[in-house]
Amino acid sequence: MNKQQLAAKIWESANQMRSKIEANEYKDYILGFIFYKYLSDQEVKFAKKEGMSEQEIKALSEKDKETVKYFSENLGYFISYKDLFSTWINKGKDFDVSNVRDALSAFSRLIHPNFNKLFQGIFNTLETGLSKLGDTATSQTKAISQLIQLIKDIPMDGKQDYDVLGFIYEYLIGMFAANAGKKAGEFYTPHEVSLLMSEIIADHLKSKKEIQIYDPTSGSGSLLINIGKSIAKHIENENNIKYYAQELKQNTYNLTRMNLVMRGILANNIITLNADTLEYDWPFYDEKDRENTYNPLYVNAVVSNPPYSQKWDSEHKENDARFSRFGLAPKTKADYAFLLHDLYHLKPDGIMTIVLPHGVLFRGGEEGNIRKALVEYNHIDAIIGLPPNIFFGTGIPTIIMVLRQERKNTDVLFVDASKGFVKEGKNNKLRASDIKRITDTVIARLSVPGFSRVVSKKEIQENEFNLNIPRYVDSSEKTESWDIYASMFGGIPKNELDELNEYWEAFPNLRSALFSNHESPYSSLKAKELKKSIQENEDVIGFKESFKNAFKNFDQYLKNELLTNMESIKVKQEETILSEEIFKRLKSIPLIDKYEAYQLLDDDWRIISVDLEMIQTEGFETIKKVDPKMVLKKKNGIESEVQEGWVGRVIPFELVEKYLLEKESENILMKEYRLLEIKSEYEEILELMNEEEKEAEFINEEKDGFINSIVGKEAKQFKAEAKKDSAYPEDSYEAKIIKVDELISEEKSLKQEIKSLTDILQIKIKETIENLGEEQIFNLLELKWISPLITSLYNLPEIVINNLTAKIETLVEKYKITYEEVVGEIKETESSLVSLLDELTGSKYDKEGIQEFQSLLKGGK
Repeated sequence: MNKQQLAAKIWESANQMRSKIEANEYKDYILGFIFYKYLSDQEVKFAKKEGMSEQEIKALSEKDKETVKYFSENLGYFISYKDLFSTWINKGKDFDVSNVRDALSAFSRLIHPNFNKLFQGIFNTLETGLSKLGDTATSQTKAISQLIQLIKDIPMDGKQDYDVLGFIYEYLIGMFAANAGKKAGEFYTPHEVSLLMSEIIADHLKSKKEIQIYDPTSGSGSLLINIGKSIAKHIENENNIKYYAQELKQNTYNLTRMNLVMRGILANNIITLNADTLEYDWPFYDEKDRENTYNPLYVNAVVSNPPYSQKWDSEHKENDARFSRFGLAPKTKADYAFLLHDLYHLKPDGIMTIVLPHGVLFRGGEEGNIRKALVEYNHIDAIIGLPPNIFFGTGIPTIIMVLRQERKNTDVLFVDASKGFVKEGKNNKLRASDIKRITDTVIARLSVPGFSRVVSKKEIQENEFNLNIPRYVDSSEKTESWDIYASMFGGIPKNELDELNEYWEAFPNLRSALFSNHESPYSSLKAKELKKSIQENEDVIGFKESFKNAFKNFDQYLKNELLTNMESIKVKQEETILSEEIFKRLKSIPLIDKYEAYQLLDDDWRIISVDLEMIQTEGFETIKKVDPKMVLKKKNGIESEVQEGWVGRVIPFELVEKYLLEKESENILMKEYRLLEIKSEYEEILELMNEEEKEAEFINEEKDGFINSIVGKEAKQFKAEAKKDSAYPEDSYEAKIIKVDELISEEKSLKQEIKSLTDILQIKIKETIENLGEEQIFNLLELKWISPLITSLYNLPEIVINNLTAKIETLVEKYKITYEEVVGEIKETESSLVSLLDELTGSKYDKEGIQEFQSLLKGGK
């Protein structure tokens, strides 16, 4: 199920619930039941792993104390067979709301003491909200039945190329933000922003064997999860990562726990607290002796996306260890309070990233004092300006600030990343190449014109500690200017040609081959066929050859990396390895943006990585598996999933059809071509008909097609008459109708044949995949994984050449027509218009008006 299908199903379900619960509360129900299904499925998997049979699983009961103890020690919880999600589904019409109440009550009762903090109260929102689903047990049962039927179809097997729970959460927050009266940006950090922060942190921690990460405003938990995934690319054992999460809102706190558990993180590595971050800090103490048992938390990394500029209670916080060194944030804006809280919890070699509103860079008062202290004490490492509208549900301009507890360098890196994004609906989204460009710049502390700059502390002091990015990085686009001389007399200004200098440096002889007048400040195009002259230039040909030489054995490299090692490859780390190889090959090639190449790799990697993880999880034989193709269809106004053929689990049907069953595919294709020809013949016959014939009843209302049933009756009559008399002339009305009838019959027959052949072909493809030989598998995987990437990479030089050609064409067109020629054309047009006006007739007033207009055109008063 893709995102669009999942979103449609969830929204339909939400609409059905509108009469029962507040729209914004719906997410708590659906996410709660999703989590319960996950826990149920995990317990069944654990039971099977322990060697239990189906009958033994069906016998799982709370009465068996020994089994309860063993399961809860390993999983942290125990669910009786009668309370499993799958059992609810199997009950069918016998299912009742009491089954849910009993199951949730039992779950709370059977949590192992060691896992109390992780699981206790996790279903509170769901449990207490069941009564809102209806006034009676019957109506509540009906509402829950609808929900669990929806949830049973939601994919949660990890094979999807998107974060299912995160997507559902983001989708629901977005749809219900208006009803909730809250901004979704407070709760959910877009995956791309989360990934950017994670990559910066992961690089800093890559040499560590054990890592603790903390999010004091955890929301859905996505930031912690993404940091864990990024760190896992560097660390040998990802179970050596501890996750600390703190969240104020009970419902959101429950979601944090659910999301972390559903990612397969060990329960012992998840430490969560439901508390006010700014009020209570990290309250690790014994309730009976708070003062003497307090143990502050210090971690390797802190990541957060706190609520923007919210009010907070700063009373009696002057001596709080978190704030005493820097001062208190204003009561109306807690942004710096959150930042200082994060910084306080860093170990000496720790790093943090925090999302904040743009205003923290330049606002005065207490914030200005804190900002000054942070610069003077050398904590601010980098400031990254994000694109507008990057956060779901809010257009507030935002930044990411990177801080460290201890730093050797005293400068600050400013990055203006506001221009790199792709538009998706109302929002902007960072691409993989944008994230890579930013992280590489931050990690290497690069100064890139128009993008980033390392700024000394002295310069920041001179700017009175104002950290507004445009003060240090000029990313504004150059406004177009026009050369007056060239506009009047023609020619292309050399200074405008100089703006293409990176091309002239890469192609030393191209400029002189295209342009003349080398001594004058103005050049003229001497190449008669610009595109041809560029393409045939020796430097350009050499550029393409250099690229080919750099990548000549890259396909073989990919085969060795991806095909030979597919079952042992470290999937989480492989994209980094491949990108480094691409960057190495591009090092000596000018003009090609390595991040464009990275984007091509990432586009393909999303498909490849899902396949590789599936192969490694399920075994090599999964490549030969075929699954039912499920589609959403409406029947009697109700939308449901039905099977419509099959789909290869790894190998696409299209590849098999194109490369292994070409003959069968060609046969269908020829018949489809004939269908197109028939459509053209219909149109030709319609064009040959006169207006009277087009008024006949067998022509549709739009006059662009025929009504088959009426054509059939007419043709039958004409054919009968033709047997008595001689045949109708070819261009006669009767012959046209008979021809249309023949085409209708042929079209109907062709469609039936195509459907029949397609069904047969689908079965043949299915059988072919299920019986693929090893050589065929490797060939098909090469076509799926490697060929598209090679093709798109090899197109990069051509894109560079086309861009250059377009820029030169624009420049030539800009000064092609001089001002004198424009004026001449205007005068000629005016003269023609004056002559035409002489021929006009009208009343006395019309003539006076025309004479006045002529006078103006001739330059009169």
